[in-house]
Amino acid sequence: MASTSKMSSSVEDDDLQEEFEHFDDFTLASSWERFISEIEAVCRQWLADGTKNLLRKGAISLNIAEGLYKVKTDLKYAMKSYCMEYYFGTHNDVGRGNGNDWSCELHNLQLSFGVNEFLVIAPQSASGVVLDGPEASKLLSAVAIALSNCSGPCSFWPAFVPVHDPSRKAYIGIQNMGTLFTRRFEADRIGSQVPVKLMHLEGLYELFVSKFAFSNMDLSMHLFQVNLKMKMTYRTLPYSEDDDVQESEGGFTESGESPKSNHQSRTQWDDNCPWSEWYSAEDPLRGFELLTVWSEKAIESSLEMAELENVSPLEAEKWLISPCLSEILSDGCGGKRIGFASQLLLLIDALHMSLDAKFVEDFISVENPGPENLKSTAVIPPPTVLDRVLKDLFHEVGALQLDFAEGDHENSRTIKGSPLESLFGQFCLHSLWFGDCNIRAIAAFWIEFVREVRWCWEESQPLPRMQASGVVDLSTCLINQKLHMLSICIDKKRQLNQECPKAGENNFFLSAHVKGDSQIQSDISSEDGDTEASFFECDSLSTPDCPNDPESDISSFVHSDAVKLGDPIPKHSACIRRGSAGIVGSMMLLKSYQNMHAPFTQDPPLMTEDMHEERLHAVEALGESFRFSAQLEKDILSSDMSAFKAANPDAVFEDFIRWHSPRDWENDDNMEKVESNTNAVVESTNDWPPRGKLSERMSEHGNSWRKIWNEAPPLPASEQKPLLDPNQEGEKVLHYLETLRPYELLGQMVSTAFKAAADTLNRTSFGGLKQLTTRIGQLYLTMAATLRCLQKNSLSVGTEDIEDLKRLCAIFGHVESLITLAASLHQKFLQAPRLSESIFNDYYNFYLPKMGTVSIGGDEKKDFDKKQEVRRQEREVVASMFTPPTVNQSWRKVLSMGNLLNGHEPTLREIIFSKRDHLSENYYASHAPRGYQQELETYRMYICGTSNDLSVALAVASCD
Repeated sequence: MASTSKMSSSVEDDDLQEEFEHFDDFTLASSWERFISEIEAVCRQWLADGTKNLLRKGAISLNIAEGLYKVKTDLKYAMKSYCMEYYFGTHNDVGRGNGNDWSCELHNLQLSFGVNEFLVIAPQSASGVVLDGPEASKLLSAVAIALSNCSGPCSFWPAFVPVHDPSRKAYIGIQNMGTLFTRRFEADRIGSQVPVKLMHLEGLYELFVSKFAFSNMDLSMHLFQVNLKMKMTYRTLPYSEDDDVQESEGGFTESGESPKSNHQSRTQWDDNCPWSEWYSAEDPLRGFELLTVWSEKAIESSLEMAELENVSPLEAEKWLISPCLSEILSDGCGGKRIGFASQLLLLIDALHMSLDAKFVEDFISVENPGPENLKSTAVIPPPTVLDRVLKDLFHEVGALQLDFAEGDHENSRTIKGSPLESLFGQFCLHSLWFGDCNIRAIAAFWIEFVREVRWCWEESQPLPRMQASGVVDLSTCLINQKLHMLSICIDKKRQLNQECPKAGENNFFLSAHVKGDSQIQSDISSEDGDTEASFFECDSLSTPDCPNDPESDISSFVHSDAVKLGDPIPKHSACIRRGSAGIVGSMMLLKSYQNMHAPFTQDPPLMTEDMHEERLHAVEALGESFRFSAQLEKDILSSDMSAFKAANPDAVFEDFIRWHSPRDWENDDNMEKVESNTNAVVESTNDWPPRGKLSERMSEHGNSWRKIWNEAPPLPASEQKPLLDPNQEGEKVLHYLETLRPYELLGQMVSTAFKAAADTLNRTSFGGLKQLTTRIGQLYLTMAATLRCLQKNSLSVGTEDIEDLKRLCAIFGHVESLITLAASLHQKFLQAPRLSESIFNDYYNFYLPKMGTVSIGGDEKKDFDKKQEVRRQEREVVASMFTPPTVNQSWRKVLSMGNLLNGHEPTLREIIFSKRDHLSENYYASHAPRGYQQELETYRMYICGTSNDLSVALAVASCD
């Protein structure tokens, strides 16, 4: 037992001794050694984790395009805290060796020293740099020792320490290149008073050569072959930044009037853009930045460098261009931008306030100042401003565009608003800029607007910007429908005043017309086919042509047959034909051997949307709906029958049916029936009288059509009582406008303002960019869906409608910004449309995440810096954008650098000098193994700067 116990004790002692042999006793190690060990442990862990795990652990993205990330850790040594950062990429060869030395996506240290992944260790202080030289050297040595102790790729990581003053951007660094060589790095910067020699390529060449040539040599007299890469950066002169231009950027004047009524003689970049009538937009392009890249070439002397300084940038291997964007555009959301979107948002606020008011006058009344939440800053512009705006609306009107929809987007009609060029459309656009688009200013503007409309009515003056003929377009807003009807009533009223100034109130001059497909009353419907209203249905036939003069102007018939009121009306006999527009093909009357004549008929009475609704409500309220719904059609049918009787004195009821509703006339012997799409019925004059009979519904006893026929007197359209009473209908329109509820007015204003603003922007010339065209089409559909809530009779406070409208403003603002940019690019690249399209597409893809349509990672606040390559045939166009500087630009008078582009010196010049050696051909060969033939970049210098700033980064490979 004792022996067994002794054996067990011996085994435990051996295990304990073995454990102590593998234990590092840091109690005997110095703080310096522990610091190195800690760095080594962190580097090993980063290497072991790999790229994927580091990304999962929260590596910070520095550049998505180049896949550059960093991780960091905190270290302590000698009562000081340090931060060590590891920069790595997800792409292979991020920094060098891939022909991408000039990528703007590279980190400054990658570009300066040509490295890929690297370490940076710096003190955690306010400056972030090591000001003490010995401390910097010791810190760099610690990292170098730690990396050399590591096995694997991390032992080759370059390490850098920031030194000196932070403004100098100075670094020292080291990199283990294996068993033979070590590369050392050093970078510094001169922030002012750059020596004249170093402003020129010749002096920079000699600076690089001095790093490896003997110091007592005359560098200008010897040949040293080095490799050179160069990049020049040019910037166009900033576009006009006149303070006066900036003041008018929003389009407002000091008095708060609409900019359209305040014509400016000042020339702006967007004078030819459609929105310039309303506001002057800041040019989204501040200028352009041009990079000219020179491919690598061998240089042997200072003389070659001097010659290179005089070479034109047009001879560079590659040109890259990128826009310098305005801060307002780069904000993305457009919150600071004054344009349609910002004013539409104010209009929506006015809509919200209008929900609590009953009358428009409440907002300007002294006794009733309006809602309590009305801001005290909501002022009404002075009367002089209002007068100028009304003058622009009603008096300064050019030629009327008959087709309001011409040039508008195909989706524009999906929005129930007024056309852009119409009177109410222009009123809404003026309202956006009248004052600050507050509810009080809008109320005052509307009241004066209605007064002006009433003046036009009472004085029988044409209503500007409105058509005086045609059919009321029910797809527009109700106010536009009312104004259209009023314009027609004014026109008929004017005709009455011109033709019969002394006539009675109930006598009117009528512009009769030949009834066609759209005029023949075939739209009378009844759910019950047995009701009396069904007898007013007919199958329309297009207006028969007049064979005697098929090309004749119908208007000539109108005036020739018109009866002037005040003249004595003759007593016509039954055989006198009146109001004929011409014969109908070869059709003959049934009871007499005479040609059938087509009569002039009255225009059907116009109806607006609310009139149709009232009619339907009345139909529902009345039990026997057919009597009410058929009354209007009965009047129209009676008018047509009277006109037909006057044009065909010997006609019978069957003749009217054959002309007006040919499908209700059935031919005998199964003859071919008349098709509804024919213009005339062809009958043989030898086969008279025509054989046939009325349809079953027209033959029934007590048929309403026959009853109306028997009661209709033979009167041409010019002598009939008008179907439309212009006085009565005109007064109804004015009553509607004068009693319109505020929320009804503002609701139609919002829809029309969105539609008119979008139609204005859609007329912008931007070169047919597909992405923008698609986005505009989507905007129209979004507006139509969102604005549909305004077609209701009222809006309830607290609904999401107002918030939806505000979100629509944000979407509108995004599209407005894109259109502005596209227009500016199109203007500047008229001779190079490919560049315009490419730059816009790049920005569109950059801007898309900010529009809320997609979600990507990374820093969305990053500035747009995508560059486009300029082709050879496009270089002259780009070069012409660099206009020669004027003598007033004193900062351009003294030129210190060469390679001028139209008088512009480079704003930044970057050069990479390098010298490569084969180890077997230089003094390093004695330290290299036999047969070692690898080429090594022994010297590399990156130079960046201008005449007032110079940064130099040097990398030297030396043998250990």
